[in-house]
Amino acid sequence: MDGGAPVSDRSFRISPVDRLGRKISPAVLNAAEAIGRRAIQHAEKLLVDPAVATTLLEQAAATVSRAIEARRRCTKNDILDLQSYLFRAFIRRIDKIKKRQLLLDSAVDVHSVDTRNSADPRTKLELKILVDELLTRCDPVTRDMFYRRIRGFSWKEIGLSYGISGHAAASRFSLALRRIAEMLGLKGGS
Repeated sequence: MDGGAPVSDRSFRISPVDRLGRKISPAVLNAAEAIGRRAIQHAEKLLVDPAVATTLLEQAAATVSRAIEARRRCTKNDILDLQSYLFRAFIRRIDKIKKRQLLLDSAVDVHSVDTRNSADPRTKLELKILVDELLTRCDPVTRDMFYRRIRGFSWKEIGLSYGISGHAAASRFSLALRRIAEMLGLKGGS
């Protein structure tokens, strides 16, 4: 590249409607298609499944479309660099997914800690009760994923056993944990 504006790759296409049925304005759709291939490649470097990344790009594009429309109604200034604005919105979504993944991994790590050597039997009992309570509220697939994970299986290996990608398995597990946490009142719905 010559250091100028990024070259768009028009062979990359996204849907003009995100998975929630929200329309993407033509200008934002063009910007999304222009940055699409680079954005997905960046997400893959962060270990995000390309299909999930494409969905996140579509969601970001729909959100940016709504933001632009709201700015027009409020007579605020237009966004000067739509591609950069959209890319930042996309990266925020990627970061949110990665943070959830880190929380999920740390929750699994807490359960897999060897509590047999713990000096406090009460802590061991409380941890076991908490984990058992959470697992009773899980569907069988989520329970199986949990047990495989604490036995050292990677998300890729777990996904293969269900015919899905590793990221899809981790996402399904994370979603199930969030639903359980919300049912138990451990965090607000988001």
